[in-house]
Amino acid sequence: MNNKNLLELGLNEGYIKEASSYNENFYLGRVSVQYKDIYRIVTEEGEVLARVSGKLSYSSNSTLDYPVVGDWVLLDRTDNKNGDAIIHKVLTRKSCFSRKIAGNRYDVQIVAANIDYIFICMALNNDFNINRLERYIAVAWDSMAIPVIVLTKSDLYEDIDERLREVKEVAIGIDILVTSSLNGNGYEKVKEYIKSGTTIAFIGSSGVGKSTLINKLLNEEVLKTNSISENDKGRHTTTHRELFLLEDGGVIIDTPGMRELGLISADVDKSFSNIEELEKQCKFSDCTHKNEPKCAIREAVENGELEIDRLERYKKLKREEAYNLSKAKSQERHRIKSSMKGKR
Repeated sequence: MNNKNLLELGLNEGYIKEASSYNENFYLGRVSVQYKDIYRIVTEEGEVLARVSGKLSYSSNSTLDYPVVGDWVLLDRTDNKNGDAIIHKVLTRKSCFSRKIAGNRYDVQIVAANIDYIFICMALNNDFNINRLERYIAVAWDSMAIPVIVLTKSDLYEDIDERLREVKEVAIGIDILVTSSLNGNGYEKVKEYIKSGTTIAFIGSSGVGKSTLINKLLNEEVLKTNSISENDKGRHTTTHRELFLLEDGGVIIDTPGMRELGLISADVDKSFSNIEELEKQCKFSDCTHKNEPKCAIREAVENGELEIDRLERYKKLKREEAYNLSKAKSQERHRIKSSMKGKR
């Protein structure tokens, strides 16, 4: 690829200026795929396989300091004639989508970096789940990217207006797109967001139609998909994150389907901004919304302005976020103490 292609990949003056601040003879590139310890990097000269330098690995405080798909990095070479290239620097991220790692651990996993828009994909049929959508919205707002909701498989559900009503109640200030892979409805609206230099990450559960949608945008079957099963749930075979450059410019990042989305770093207040605004109207700043007089939250529930179910989901997500964050900090302190003991 030439320099023009890197501009189409999202290279801007900020990254160029930061890269030039290092005196070493490094080459600039963007991570397109991560396979455990090996990365595929797009440079001016084309794609190259690379590994993290020993110095970068040693100086990293956690896995968050390692490159992820979407990162801009500095390399020592642009070909593999003499072995894998070496990644020496990860440039400052302007945004990143992260989640609690799956399972009982409380580490944060960065899914993708330097994103402009996060397309939250959810099928209108059996996969539809407002609770899960609220989780995605909370994490998406925290990423510093702009969330957009893409409702897929509109041809498999009849009462779309009712679904839209439910989504609009929780997706405050977020654009909502409705698509169908069967008849192609909504795809032109999706394309309007994809411009040269813009990066869009697609997230969602397995089977919601992300891979089919991305294949349509790429105009080729790049991602393998399986047919829709008897319960209307399509399945795809994405197992890793990958960055794609569209013909007309613009970048798409595909991510594996997420069976769970634990919250550690999330903007719950922004995703529940209507509740946040009501809380400001309570007489007491530390109102628990139980028995205090002039509680705006309780009044909103009583007069039908706020659904009790949404309030309970808000409380649950706030408790989960606080608990996971506390566990993550405790785990990090334990890791630091263990590291210090090993250096004595």
